[in-house]
Amino acid sequence: MSDSFKCYQQLEEDISFIQKNGISEFEKTQKNREHLLKEMLRNFNEGRSKSYYCIAATVLEIEELKGALTRAKKESDGLDVKRRSKVLHSILDSIAGKKSYCLKLRK
Repeated sequence: MSDSFKCYQQLEEDISFIQKNGISEFEKTQKNREHLLKEMLRNFNEGRSKSYYCIAATVLEIEELKGALTRAKKESDGLDVKRRSKVLHSILDSIAGKKSYCLKLRK
């Protein structure tokens, strides 16, 4: 299983991206990740998922995150925040499982 932390998982990819596209483009992608994380925290955090969502926003692809949020919104419409959180967790866990990522902090 791959480590959950960005510095171990995608450092080389980030450096390559910066070399190819420039630092300003990399900064745009990071701002996009920040926006998606804030949306997860605002709409799906039952009070216990902050670390989980931070890791997901760091290691998953932006399009995967966008798709997960769109799907979670549809599937959790009308549910309370605890059930909305479970829906998003399930979707993110499925994506992470396909990539052999662990979205939980390792202690």
